[in-house]
Amino acid sequence: MFFIKKAAAMFDLSVDTLRYYERVGAIPPVQRNKSGYRDYTTKDLNWIYLVKNLRNAGLSIKSLIEFAHWSQLRGSQNVETAQKQILSKQLKEIEQKIVKMQQARDLLLYKIKTYDEHLAKFKTGASDKVEKLWELEH
Repeated sequence: MFFIKKAAAMFDLSVDTLRYYERVGAIPPVQRNKSGYRDYTTKDLNWIYLVKNLRNAGLSIKSLIEFAHWSQLRGSQNVETAQKQILSKQLKEIEQKIVKMQQARDLLLYKIKTYDEHLAKFKTGASDKVEKLWELEH
């Protein structure tokens, strides 16, 4: 059994974030003990782990809510297809971002690699060539 502070600390989240995730439906409702305190089970902790990692992957709160909603319908409907679709859409978005980030990385590597060469040309009085090169690159 874990109370909210311990569960939040375990996943490096704030207590407010856990309450918010539960309130909006991003994680299923957490059972409460006789005193009214949330009592997190292993299943709840697994949900928090999943939601945190899906958020880190860029999944929106809206999509998390939809994902969690589908899981609560498990047994009465075939939800796997709907959940897989949510995850597949996010994977496609991540892959597109990776391509863009790789292009930005390649540009940075090129600029770093050629920076000293450009600077040397500038210092040797070839500033007009550097300016022309700069204009071509931008």
